Amino acid sequence: MKIGTQTIKLENKPRIISTSNIVGKKEMDGPLGSYFDAYTEDEFFGEKTFEKAESKLIETCLDNLIKKAKLGNEDIDYIFGGDLLNQCIANAFSIKNFNIPYLGLYGACSTFVESSILASLFVNAGYADKTVSVSSSHFCTAERQFRLPLEHGNQKSPTAQCTVTASGSMLFCNNADTNNKNPCVTYVTPGKIVDMGIKDMTNMGAAMAGAAIDTIITHLKDTKRSADYYDAILTGDLGVLGSEILIDLCQKQGFDLSKVHFDAGKMIYDIEAQDAHCGGSGCGCVASVFTSYFFNKLKAHEMNKILVVATGALMSTTSSMQGDSIPGIAHAIAVSYTHLRAHETSQDLV
Repeated sequence: MKIGTQTIKLENKPRIISTSNIVGKKEMDGPLGSYFDAYTEDEFFGEKTFEKAESKLIETCLDNLIKKAKLGNEDIDYIFGGDLLNQCIANAFSIKNFNIPYLGLYGACSTFVESSILASLFVNAGYADKTVSVSSSHFCTAERQFRLPLEHGNQKSPTAQCTVTASGSMLFCNNADTNNKNPCVTYVTPGKIVDMGIKDMTNMGAAMAGAAIDTIITHLKDTKRSADYYDAILTGDLGVLGSEILIDLCQKQGFDLSKVHFDAGKMIYDIEAQDAHCGGSGCGCVASVFTSYFFNKLKAHEMNKILVVATGALMSTTSSMQGDSIPGIAHAIAVSYTHLRAHETSQDLV
């Protein structure tokens, strides 16, 4: 049921019954290393090219996801997913091995939440019993496609972000657990394209901040909630600069996010020690951070309500070379744990 201007209330509250993630060595060496399911020290993942390595990341992530849920490939109705590469080849060349219907998506770094929105809506509407969302990114494939060959060794701008090598996935099911032991999706807010006029492709945080602001404020207005209703509002991936812009401009519009805002791009690296400039980015960044650190917080009852807002820069190498600005998009999904704390009522999940 649509409420407000853009938000959809999921009355059947699809449950997230399994998550999986895998990261590269740099991500494993970061502050969240102990939360990830698996990692690889080999940037080629035993393959001959970086692109095949990214496909192997996805394949491993999905295998782990299905095994953790104690299911088989035949139990999954649909997979929704995407990556940063042309024609989403990282997903296509891995998911072809699963023999599961696949809907490929491109939302740049917003792809994980975009795919999660559609996967949960399919379950909520009764079109499927079990669906999967997945996304990935790889530092080497992104650098080669969007910037310069790695061999060039060019110096990065201080506003640049480091593409995360990672894949993350979630498995949704309706009424998967009669004891309500799994977090559920309560609302989704698909975003609108917002163009801040930024043309610098090394300043993704500034380019995407406007879309994040628009989607977050729209979600809060549509649901008639304040920011502190949530234990966390997780963005991915605005990085250091984009997060500062988000907090400042939301504050000027009367929404104080300062106490509840987290950004996956800021969290995944020790930014100074690991020379990550403005932090992490990429389809795998928010996917791996939410399915590890934040999902564990939900399962441990340390957090109860999280709004995940993934941002994407909808540019290409062609549009950048032609001097176009960088449009941004942000999609939001509200995830709640239905085991309520003592001071809460069932109304808190409505």
